[in-house]
Amino acid sequence: MNKADLWTKNLVIITFVNFFMFFAFQLFPSALPPYLKSLGAPDSILGWLQGIMTAAILLVRPFAGIMLDKYGRKWIFIFGVTGMLLSTVAYWFFPVIGMIIVIRCAHGMVWGIANTACSTIASDNIPKKHFSEGMGYFSLASSIAMALAPAIALSLGMQKNIILASAFLTITIFLALLINYKDRPAAEDVRTKKTSLYAREALLPSAIMFLIMITWGAIITFLALYGAQKSIMGVGAFFTVYAISMLITRPFFGKLVDRMGFGTGIWSGVLLIPAALLLLSVSNSLIFFLICAAIYGIGVGAAQSSLQTMAIIKVPKDRMGSANATFFTGFDGGIGIGAVLAGTISSYTGYGSMFALMAIFPILAGILYLIALKAQKLKK
Repeated sequence: MNKADLWTKNLVIITFVNFFMFFAFQLFPSALPPYLKSLGAPDSILGWLQGIMTAAILLVRPFAGIMLDKYGRKWIFIFGVTGMLLSTVAYWFFPVIGMIIVIRCAHGMVWGIANTACSTIASDNIPKKHFSEGMGYFSLASSIAMALAPAIALSLGMQKNIILASAFLTITIFLALLINYKDRPAAEDVRTKKTSLYAREALLPSAIMFLIMITWGAIITFLALYGAQKSIMGVGAFFTVYAISMLITRPFFGKLVDRMGFGTGIWSGVLLIPAALLLLSVSNSLIFFLICAAIYGIGVGAAQSSLQTMAIIKVPKDRMGSANATFFTGFDGGIGIGAVLAGTISSYTGYGSMFALMAIFPILAGILYLIALKAQKLKK
C-alpha cells in the first residue's frame, strides 16, 4: 500500500492530537504523588488517587462508546477535551488533598470520553488491511507522550505542569476542529439499534491489556519514590528511554503483527515485561534502571501493537466506538488497579519486592492468551 494512502490529512492531525492530549494528561500521574506527599498524604492514598480516577474512567467509557456510535464523533470529542482543559485549570485553584481527589475524579471522566473518541476517530481513518501498522503509528504518539511526560513533570513542579498541560489542550481543541469527521454508514439505523456497553470481540484483548497495564500503574505511581529511596538521581530518564525504545520498535512490531499474527507481539510482551520488572526490583544504579526501561518499553509496545488491533479489526464500523471503549477500559483499569495494588503491597514489602511481585501479572496475561488459543482450537 502506498504510504500516502495511509497518511491522510485526518490521520496526521488525529495522531498529533493524540500526542498533545496524552501528554497533557500524563503530566499528572507522576507529578501528583510527590506533590500530595508534600501535603502529607500516605502511600496508600497515592495509590487510591489513581484508583479513584480510574473508577471514573471505567464508569464513563462504555457510555462514551455508545454515544460515539449513535451520535457521531466531533462534538463528543470536543466536549471531552474541553472538560480536560477545565479540570486541569482547576488543580491550580484547589491545592488541597480532598479537592484534588474530586478534581481527579472529574478529570478521569472527561479523559475517558476524549480518549475513547480520539481512538475511534483514528480507527475510522486507517485501512483495515494495514490496521496494525497504522494503529501502531497512531498509538506510538500516545506511548511517547506517556513516556516523556512523567520525566518532564517530575522536573517542572505542579504549577508549571498545569500551565503546560493547559497549553497542550488548547492546541488539541484547535487541531480537533480541523479534522474532517467521516459520516458513519446508516447513522439513523445505528441510533435505533439495540446497543451494548461492551464489544464482545474486544473482551479478550482488553483483559490481557488489563493484566499488562497493572505493571504500568505501579511504575508511574512509585518509580520516582523508589529511585529517591535508593538515592538514585535522574530517575525521570527511565521514561525517556522507555519512549525511545518504543519509538524504535513499535512500527516494526506493527508491520510484523500485520504479517505474522497477533501472537508475535503478545508473546514478546509477556516475556520481556516480567524480565524488566524483576531486574528493576534489584537495580541499584541509574544504568540498570535505564536497561529496565528499554526492555519494558519494547515489551509493552509489542503487546499493545497486537492487542489494540485484535480489539478492533473484526468489529463493524457502527460499533467501533464500543470496541475502543472496551479496549481502553482494560487499559485504564489495569493502571488504576496496579496503582492501588502497588500502594498496598509496597506498604508491607517495600518498593523493590513490590516491583518483583508485579511480574506475576504479565505472566498471567500470557496464560490467559494461551487458554484462549486452546479454546479456539477446540471450537474448530
